[in-house]
This record gives sequence, structure tokens and C-alpha cells, in this order.
Amino acid sequence: MITYLKCMIIDNDELDRLVLQHHVRQYDNIEIIASFDSAEKAIPYLEFPIDLLISETNLNGMSGLEFRKLAHKIPACIFVSSQPELAAEAFETDTLDFVTKPLKTERFQQSIQKVFNFFETKEKCDSFDALLGENCIKIKEGGNTSQVKLTDILYLEALKDYTRLVTHEKKHCVLDSLGNILNKSFFDSFVRIHRSYAVPRHFIRGKSSNEIELIHQIRLPIGRTYKEKLSFLDP
Repeated sequence: MITYLKCMIIDNDELDRLVLQHHVRQYDNIEIIASFDSAEKAIPYLEFPIDLLISETNLNGMSGLEFRKLAHKIPACIFVSSQPELAAEAFETDTLDFVTKPLKTERFQQSIQKVFNFFETKEKCDSFDALLGENCIKIKEGGNTSQVKLTDILYLEALKDYTRLVTHEKKHCVLDSLGNILNKSFFDSFVRIHRSYAVPRHFIRGKSSNEIELIHQIRLPIGRTYKEKLSFLDP
């Protein structure tokens, strides 16, 4: 469990801001270091180490989405928003979760659990350390080093700035985006099928209109924008 997180809250509605503060204070390992009614007032605090941003999208002056682009160094962001129609756009600004108002306790707890899961993964992961030969990579995880054969990787799963390498025996996590990994020459045999998934071509066993089937009866979704890349599977 993460021991300590520093949080910033931005909401121009005073009551909503107080409700957020109340919910956050239920967690002993989250400290609210700043709370503002506008994004402009929060800008000077971007010089401070902050782990979590919780913000409304609809703010007077600079919007929450615009501020998130400035605050890209803050690792985790949750939008608690009165504008549900902005959810898709919000996730394009490196957002961990999007919660609509009125805020419900159970939904907020789920969101904070996503934050904890994200930081736990962040602590355990490290980037690729080295390429060992042509078919094996070395990965550092939580102080341990694992050697993973490229031919053992069933699929890759995007986790924000991290990527999970899933084998039949274990799931590994590396500090590198899925896009960056797929640009490496030794992942040429992988094809991206979804914003969150890439698979080795030789493990594909079938394809429907919205799913790929791999060995071991693994089924993964096909993203709408990636269907053309899978045309090589069409009869």
C-alpha cells in the first residue's frame, strides 16, 4: 500500500469542494496540500511535488482540462465533473478516472482505489534494463530481475505510462508506454488491436468483428480504429 500521497483539489463550487475534502480526509495516507476555486490560483503550486490532482472540468477561466495539460507532471488525475459529455476528451489528457456529479461515496472509493493501484504498480515497475540476445529481455520489478523470452509473451496491455507483459506463467510490468514498446524493433511481430492491447501475430487463432482470439482461449477486444491493421486476417 502507498504510504503517503499529496493531493490538490480544484472546484469553483464551494460546497462541492468541501465534499471532496471530506471524502479525501477519510484516507490517512492522503494529504490535501492545496484546495482552490480556480485553476489560475493553482498554477504556482505546480512547482511543488504533488501526486494526485482532483479537479472539476467546468471552472471559471481556465478549464480543468486545460489545467491538466499544464499539470502533466502530476502522476495521477481524477476529474469529478458536472460535464459528463467531456469524459472521452478528459481521458485524452492523461486522466486516471472521470467521476460525474453528484459525487457518491462508493464511486469515489472506487476511484481512489484506482489511484492506489496505480501507485503500487508504479513502485514495483522499472523500465527495460537491457536486451539479452535476440529473443530475451531483462526486466527489473521491485528489486528483482526477471528474464522474459519474447516468444513467451501472450499479449501487451497498456497501463497509462506502464505496460504489462502477460505470459502464461506471470504478468510483468515495465515503465514504458505501449506505443514506445511497439516502436522497438524486437516487437515487430506484435500488432496493436486496441488502445490498450497488442498481440503477437503468430498467437492469433481467430477474429470476429470485435474480438481477437489467441492461444489458451484468450479473447481481447478490437478497437474500432485498429480494425484496418488486422485486415491480414481477413479471408
